Amino acid sequence: MEQGESTVLVVDDEQSNLDTLMRTFQREKLRVLLASSGKEALEVLRTHHVNVILSDVMMPGMSGVDLLRAVKSITPEVEVVLMTAYGTVELAVSAMKDGAYDFVEKPLKRVNIVKTVRKAMEKRLLLAENRALKQELADYWSQAWERAEASSGGDQVAGAQPADIVGTSPALRETLDVAFQAAPSTATVLILGESGTGKELLAREVHRRSGRGQRPFVAVNCAAIPDTMMEAELFGHEKGAFTGAVERRAGRFAQADGGTLFLDEVGEIGLHVQVKLLRVLQDGCFEPLGGRTQRADVRIVAATNKDLRAEVDAGRFREDLYYRLNVIPIVVPPMRERREDIPLLCDHFLQRYCRKNGKDIKGFVRRALDVLMDYSWPGNVRELENAIERAVVLARQDVLDIGDFPPHMASRGVAEGQVVFSIGTPLEEVERRLIRETLRHTNGDKRLAAQLLGIATRTIYRKLDQEQQKGGDVPPGALDE
Repeated sequence: MEQGESTVLVVDDEQSNLDTLMRTFQREKLRVLLASSGKEALEVLRTHHVNVILSDVMMPGMSGVDLLRAVKSITPEVEVVLMTAYGTVELAVSAMKDGAYDFVEKPLKRVNIVKTVRKAMEKRLLLAENRALKQELADYWSQAWERAEASSGGDQVAGAQPADIVGTSPALRETLDVAFQAAPSTATVLILGESGTGKELLAREVHRRSGRGQRPFVAVNCAAIPDTMMEAELFGHEKGAFTGAVERRAGRFAQADGGTLFLDEVGEIGLHVQVKLLRVLQDGCFEPLGGRTQRADVRIVAATNKDLRAEVDAGRFREDLYYRLNVIPIVVPPMRERREDIPLLCDHFLQRYCRKNGKDIKGFVRRALDVLMDYSWPGNVRELENAIERAVVLARQDVLDIGDFPPHMASRGVAEGQVVFSIGTPLEEVERRLIRETLRHTNGDKRLAAQLLGIATRTIYRKLDQEQQKGGDVPPGALDE
């Protein structure tokens, strides 16, 4: 039997209930296993792959609650749904604290029981996907670490893997490969990329993997410092150098001596300070305001979201400084060029903000991940992080759904009439999403959708039926005759 097959184990001491539930789930195209007692269920669990267990609460010998506790000790990843009569609802609610996914009340209604089991199965498969993604990420960083050591001649590079740079997309891998090769050198690095792409994270990684990794890393946001204060901020000043200078202050270059100085948004520095910055890059010398010439052993890593070449042409940035900074340019890709990293980033930020807020959220429902994958992310990784933090704080369930995210994300995922797919998206998923989006565009008109897609109308019906059987979300009106 394949591990990915959807299997439900039904446990009940009444044979008539087992027969009814078996027929119900077989109609849903699920693989069904049966057990008439808790003890028999544990034997089945030891010899078969099971996604969800549906168990009666009141059974002779081992009760459903006892079975739940035993299952969680043996195979905690299996989800358990309890069937309970009116008098034992309180017991079932209490059992959810012991790890039960949910409970359904008797008399059982087919729609409710199928929906609950489907949701439990979706959660089970989601957790398996998350584990696989984490393993893929760990394998990638292990390989990247080996490449970094090899490029440095076998010398140890500071740290083993980036703490916050998450992703395995080709675009990100290309960026990191350049960064890892540049890190052990003393060359000036210029990091280019849109706002919110993680330029400072990459700068810290370059520093961490360099020979200066144990020395200071000093970051300066040049866009946040008034032009009149920039010179004093970078180079420091002596007491009395200007009105308000009541004491001597070391500048950022002195603070970063022996380490790395990160100049974020370097394109915002004024021309008069650019001249002095150029001197430091040329000979390592600078002068604090009102003081004497000093030397600093500082590696410069700069970053900007501006086109510095265009700034040079416009006369706003010195050409000689541009060439001094642009020794090793590294481009950080925007989110739209690394959509395959979105699930990994979602999981990364989910874990971070669950810990921060004391939440226990297991993951995302499939349709929510679809929305996050389709959204254009103009604010890049920073916007994604903020969206996940908001969702974690406001979530009322243990999985995140579409309603936990701002409405505009679902409505402005991509340009109207376009569907975006990442390289490597399974063909079945491409087909499913394309049919779904076309039906939304046609307001559920299957004949028109079939004409637009160049397929037979009966193919639309067949695909929708398969989607419904899998518990998937279909466009409003798509199932209407």
